[in-house]
Amino acid sequence: MEFEISTLAQRPSLLGDVWSLNPTWPEFMYHGPVGDSHYGGFVDTFHDFTMVATESGRVVARGHSVPFALDLPGRKQLPPGGWDRILIWAFDDHRRRRKTDIVSAVEVVINPDYRGQGLSTQMLRAMSDNAREKGYGRLVVPVRPAAKHEEPHTPMDDYLARTGADGLPQDPWLRTHVRIGGKIVGVAPSSMVVPGSLQQWREWTGLPFDTDGAIAVPGGLAPVLCSLQGDCAVYVEPNIWVEHKLT
Repeated sequence: MEFEISTLAQRPSLLGDVWSLNPTWPEFMYHGPVGDSHYGGFVDTFHDFTMVATESGRVVARGHSVPFALDLPGRKQLPPGGWDRILIWAFDDHRRRRKTDIVSAVEVVINPDYRGQGLSTQMLRAMSDNAREKGYGRLVVPVRPAAKHEEPHTPMDDYLARTGADGLPQDPWLRTHVRIGGKIVGVAPSSMVVPGSLQQWREWTGLPFDTDGAIAVPGGLAPVLCSLQGDCAVYVEPNIWVEHKLT
C-alpha cells in the first residue's frame, strides 16, 4: 500500500493528529530527563524534518528526525550516548545556529492498524529523501531493536551477532534498516538513561523494586540497576547505530 508522506512544515494542519499517535512505549521511557526536556520540541524546532504519512486524509504514521553537527571538536564520531546525546547536540546546534552536516532519525510511530504493510520502510525512505533534498549525505539512526525486550539480560553485542540464513539481522527492525541499504556501524551502550527513585520505578512498572541488583522490567532492553541503600534505580538502554548513505 502506498501512503501520502510529507513534512509537517508542508502540512501544519496535521499537528494535532500527529501527536495523537500513541507510540506505546513502556511508561518509564517517558521519564528520561533528556526526553522530558526535548521531545515536545521536535515539531516546533524541526517541523521540516518531521514526516507525516496519511491514508485517505487520516494520519497513520509520524517520523521525527533532527539535523546536527558531527564535524566539530569533541564530536567527530557517533556518540555512545545515542538518542539522548543526539537530542542534546541537535537542540544546542539549533540554539547556536551552527551549520549542521548530518541528520538522525529519532522516532518512527505507526498506527497499529497499519503495521505489517511496509509503512515503516516507506517512512525511513521518506526521512532519507527529505534529508537528501536538504543537501545532507548521511542519515543515522540509534535503532531500538524490536525484539530485544524479550531477552534483556543478553548483551547487545551477542544479540546483534544473530543473523538469518540470508545474512540479515535476526531482529525485524534491524532487518528493515539493512534491507534498504542501512549499515550497522556500532553499539550505542548508553543511548537512553532513565534515573528515578524506587517509588517512581514502582509506579512506572508495577514491580516491587525491593532487591538490589539488576531487575528486568517489561519493555526494557536491559535490566534496571536497583540500589536499596541509595533509594534509586537507573535504566541504561543500549541501541544500535545504523547509517544510511544518501549519496
